[in-house]
Amino acid sequence: MAAALVEVEPESWDAVLRGLGVTDAYLGRGFVRASAALVDAEPVLLHLAAAGGDVVFAALLRDDPRDVVSPYGYGGPVAVGDAPPLDVFRDAYAGWCADRGVLSSFVVFHPLFGNDAYAAALGFRRVPLEGTVAWRLAEPDLRARMHRHHRRMVRRAEAAGLAATVERAPADLSAFVALYTDAMRYLDAAAFYRFPLPYWEALRRDVPVALVEVRDADGGLAAAVLGMGEPPWLHYHLGASAEHARGSGASHLALCSLAEWGQAHGYDVLHLGGGVGGRADSLLEYKLRFAPDGLLPAATGRAVHDRAAYAALTGSDAIDWEGFFPAYRARR
Repeated sequence: MAAALVEVEPESWDAVLRGLGVTDAYLGRGFVRASAALVDAEPVLLHLAAAGGDVVFAALLRDDPRDVVSPYGYGGPVAVGDAPPLDVFRDAYAGWCADRGVLSSFVVFHPLFGNDAYAAALGFRRVPLEGTVAWRLAEPDLRARMHRHHRRMVRRAEAAGLAATVERAPADLSAFVALYTDAMRYLDAAAFYRFPLPYWEALRRDVPVALVEVRDADGGLAAAVLGMGEPPWLHYHLGASAEHARGSGASHLALCSLAEWGQAHGYDVLHLGGGVGGRADSLLEYKLRFAPDGLLPAATGRAVHDRAAYAALTGSDAIDWEGFFPAYRARR
């Protein structure tokens, strides 16, 4: 019997992943469902099982027009096993897209899975980004490998009396949300990054998160970061610092403390992510200074499943694979 691509029932989603040994937060139903609300999409887990292995794809299905994107952060189809059925998945996924009326797919491949390496075999056009940073936590002294500037900033924060605490599964994120919202306002960030309250509640309730808070001697909140994931991979998700604490080293201490907490709790990697929009910018450089040898390749994947409909929406038979994708959403 040929392998079949199935949509996993919501109540079985996480059990299917656990059965394959996949524990990453970006594929878990809790985070995918939280991300779905940000773009008014339907969370979907596709699964194809064959004798040599499996392929799973946690995705968001958008409407008007219908297309597929990966959850906020990282995703794409993930292969598991010695001989995962990549070509079978490619053909089965194309058939699923036809049945569902999906025009295009856009994913940000997951650097820790390295699934961009088989993008073509899955039917995606690979478009490279500038990389992301993985901080390996195996070395006993994490601070020794940091860039000297970051070590100096951590020492500055501690000398000024700043102290970090880490709380797994925090009961309340309101202080973090207020700090993060103020920071996004200060940075004049795009509206997408000013997340609504239901997103924060979904993170707290449905996603394995760890909250790091850095406070001064008077108890004031200077910086905070939110990590997420189960061992072996911990992800830096979001962070912010108070305006009065910029330049104090508070944010450096927060991320350093998240790494040290992760090391002590069985994590192999703290994935810091990349620059804004996948670019080589000051944010990527900031992250690299925590793990100077931690740069990993990164890429997006793009596919058009209905060329006629895509051309009708964009006004051109040509597909700009390198530019904004899908092009029909650029005007929105």
